[in-house]
Amino acid sequence: MNHLSKETSPYLLQHAHNPVEWYAWKPEAFARAQAENKPILVSIGYSTCHWCHVMERESFENEEVAALMNKYFINIKVDREERPDVDQIYMEACQIISGSGGWPLNCFLLPDARPFFAGTYYPPQAGYNRPSWTQLLSNIANAFYNKRDTVESQANQLTDIITNADKNYIKTLPITPQSAINTEGVDIFKKDILEKMFNALRERFDKVEGGFGGAPKFPGTMCIQFLLDYYAVSKNQDALDHAHLSLKKMIQGGIYDQLGGGFARYATDREWLIPHFEKMLYDNALLINVIADMYKLTKEDIYRETIEETLAFVDREMVDFGIGISDFGGDTPEIRNPNSEIVKGFYSAYDADSEGVEGKFYVWEKHEIDDILGEDAPLFCAFYDVTEGGNWEEHTILWRHMSYDDFAKAKQMPVAILKEKLKDCRHKLFTIREKRIKPGLDNKIQLSWNALMISAYAKAYEALGRGEYKEKAIGVLDYLLEHFTVGDELYHTNNRTTQTPVAFLEDYAYLIEALLDVYGICFDKKYVDMADRYTKVVLENFLDKTDNMFYFTSSKQTDLPKNTEGVVLRKKDLYDNATPSGNATMAKNLMRLGIMLDNEHYKQLSVNMLQAVVDVVERYPSSFAKWASVVLSAIEQPLEIAVVGNKAFDISQEINALFLPNKIVMASVKGDDSLPLLKDRHVAGDTYIYVCKNYACQMPIKTINEFLKLIYEN
Repeated sequence: MNHLSKETSPYLLQHAHNPVEWYAWKPEAFARAQAENKPILVSIGYSTCHWCHVMERESFENEEVAALMNKYFINIKVDREERPDVDQIYMEACQIISGSGGWPLNCFLLPDARPFFAGTYYPPQAGYNRPSWTQLLSNIANAFYNKRDTVESQANQLTDIITNADKNYIKTLPITPQSAINTEGVDIFKKDILEKMFNALRERFDKVEGGFGGAPKFPGTMCIQFLLDYYAVSKNQDALDHAHLSLKKMIQGGIYDQLGGGFARYATDREWLIPHFEKMLYDNALLINVIADMYKLTKEDIYRETIEETLAFVDREMVDFGIGISDFGGDTPEIRNPNSEIVKGFYSAYDADSEGVEGKFYVWEKHEIDDILGEDAPLFCAFYDVTEGGNWEEHTILWRHMSYDDFAKAKQMPVAILKEKLKDCRHKLFTIREKRIKPGLDNKIQLSWNALMISAYAKAYEALGRGEYKEKAIGVLDYLLEHFTVGDELYHTNNRTTQTPVAFLEDYAYLIEALLDVYGICFDKKYVDMADRYTKVVLENFLDKTDNMFYFTSSKQTDLPKNTEGVVLRKKDLYDNATPSGNATMAKNLMRLGIMLDNEHYKQLSVNMLQAVVDVVERYPSSFAKWASVVLSAIEQPLEIAVVGNKAFDISQEINALFLPNKIVMASVKGDDSLPLLKDRHVAGDTYIYVCKNYACQMPIKTINEFLKLIYEN
C-alpha cells in the first residue's frame, strides 16, 4: 500500500496498490525529496488512458521495477484532469525535449520540482526506438547523482523556455488610457482576415473522408464550428459542404457508438472506422454544440437523431445521482437511481478497455449477431458492415458505410421501414451488450467539463425544443453553483469526500459561458449577474495586466514549480486543443457580457485580447479555431435581439431555433431597467422584437415572420 489509498481521483486509486511508493502531488513528497536530495519522478495520466494502463501492468506492478524506482526516486502520481496545471507545465517540457507529447507523461524533476527530462510511454524491454523503462531509470539516476551540474543546467534551460514560451504567440500592445480601442472592430480587423483563416483551414481538408488531415483523426469540433460561423456570414458553400461531410462521416463511422450513442475520443484511421474507444464528456458536449447548429441550418434527421441518441447516452451512463466513490470505497458504482430528481453533475469519461482489452465491450462477431437477430441479421449485417472476418482485428466495429437513403434505394425498400427495422435490431443488440462487463468509469465530476455539457444541453434545447434538455441544463447548473463554490471562488473537482478549492481559468471561463447560455434559454437575470460576478473574480485573480491575457492558474495558487528567479510558473492557456482555450472563451464571454451589460471595459479587453493573437490565429486557425470564431464575431458584431412582452419567451425560443450563430438574445415580459437591451421597451398588451447591432436598432417588429424578413432579406 502506498500513499494514494486515501485519494479521491479514480486514476490515483487505480495505482494505490502498486509496489511503487507513489505520493500524490502534495507537500510531503517534495519535502522528502529535498531532505534526501533525491530526483522526483512525476508520472501523469488519467483513468481512461489505454497506454497508462499498459505501462502500469508492465512496469509499475512489477516488484523489481518498483524497487528500482523507490531506491533512487521520489515518485509522484498526478491525474492530469484533476491537476491540468501540473500537466501543462511538464507536458511543455516533454514537447521541448522530444517534439511531441502524450500520456502517460513521465517527467523527471530536481528536488525543487524543476524538470530536466521528460518522455511518454517506455516499454519493459528496449524497442520502438525507445530504451526500456529500467534503462531510462538507471540513466536518469546516474545523471542526477554523478553529473549534477549538467542536470541543473538542463533544468535551468528548460524552465526558462517554459517561462517565456507564451510570449511567442502574444503580440505586446501599448496599454495606456490614450490607446482607446474601437470596440466595433471595424478599424482593427479587416474582413479579409476571415477569408485568410478559412483558406488556411481549407488546406487541411480531407475532401474524401471529412475532417482535417490524416490518421489519427480527431473530431476537430471547433474547426467545424468556425466553418459554420464563416458560412453564416460569407455563404461560402465549400465551408458548409466540408462541415456536412465531416459530421456525417463521423456520425456514420465507428467513432460513433451505433448502438448506445455518444462519440469516442478519436479515430485511429482516416475513415473514422476504428475508434480509440474511450468516451470523454467534453468531446460529446462540444460535438452536440456544433451538431445543434447544423440541425438548425439543415433540419436533417441525421443531426436530430444524433443529438437525441448522444444525450440519451449521457443521461443513461454519465449522470451522477449522488452515488460516488465515498459510497463504494473507490469502486465504480453499479447501482444508480435514474428516477432521482437531483442530478449532481456528469461523470468524466469511460475507458477504452474492459476486462483489460481495448474495445472489447463494443465489438461483435458475426455469429453473435446472427444468433440474436435471426432473419433480420442479413439486413443489419449488410448495413453495418458485419462480415465473417470482421473489419478490425477479426472483430466487427459497427458503422454505416452507406446512408439510410442510399441503402434503402439499393434494397428497393422504403426508408421509414428500413430505419424501423434497424432500430429494432439495434435495441436487441444493445440489450445483450448491456450484460457485458462495461469499461471502467471515471466518476470524477469536473466543473469545466460539466459546464461544457450544460452549454450542450442548452444548445440542444434551442435546436430541438425538448423541455427535458432545458430542465437538465438549469438543474445541473444550479447544483454546481451550490456545491462547487466557496465564497466567490470555485472548486475544480468535487468528489463528495474532498473538494479542492483550486479552480483554473477554464473552470471560470466555461462556467461563465454556461451561465450566459442558460440565460439565453430561460432569461433569468440571476445567471447574467453570476456571470458578471465570476468575470470580476477572473479579472482580479487571473489577468496579466502587462499583456491583457489570463493565466491558467490563480494568483492565489502557490504549489507549482518556480522558475529560475523563484517566481511560481504560471502558464497562459492559448491553444485550442481538445477543449477550447480558456483565454479564447474569456474573450468571447467579455464580448457577450460587454454588450449585455453595456460594459465598455469588458468590450475593450476582449478586442485587446484578439489584437494580441490575431496574427497567429490567421496563420494557424486549426490550432486556434475557437479564437478564429471569436475574431469573426468581433468583425461582424453580434446581432443584439431583445424581445419584450407577454409572448417574449415563446418568440425567443423560435428565434433561438434559427441558424444565427452570432447573436445575443435577451427577453423579458415587462422589460428590465438593469439590462440595457431591455430598458424602456415594455409596451402594455404587446410583444415587440428589437433587432440591434452595436446599439443601433431597427424599428421594432411584432412577429417571427417580420423578424425572418428583416434578418434574411436585408
